[in-house]
Amino acid sequence: MSRRKDGVFFPRLPNAPAPLTVRIVRPVLFSDVDPMGIVWFGRYPLFLECGGGTLSNRTGLGYESALAAKLFTPIARMEIDYVQPLRLGEDITVAASMIWTGSAKIAIEYTLSGPDGSVRAYAATTQLFVDAETSQPLWVVPPHIEAFNEKWRSGGFACLQNG
Repeated sequence: MSRRKDGVFFPRLPNAPAPLTVRIVRPVLFSDVDPMGIVWFGRYPLFLECGGGTLSNRTGLGYESALAAKLFTPIARMEIDYVQPLRLGEDITVAASMIWTGSAKIAIEYTLSGPDGSVRAYAATTQLFVDAETSQPLWVVPPHIEAFNEKWRSGGFACLQNG
């Protein structure tokens, strides 16, 4: 197994719009760590949820919009590359970047950094669109995602595209 040194999990498509990125800062709490004072590996998905949820809400793709479109958006895949431990009391920065796919999924890459800016972990999640009534995955991009993609392509999220 090889570690990604640059945090790139998804291919960049030619002529795709720039990723949409948000950053949040969160302290490492006592409930996040193991007896050694380092973040327990099972807590990292919570950090990803904080970053990815903020990104989804800022772009209008939060849970409420999915439910209004009668969709669920479950995580179908999650990968985490642990680089250095996070420790109790540190403020961590979670950078979440949505990567253009042009398909019926949401691809987000994450970089978790310590207070000194050092990379502590890289991660990625893939979410699918699932019909809320039938629980069947959608293989065609839903209409509200087509509208979202058009806004993204036309620069409607410029405030989130400067990294």
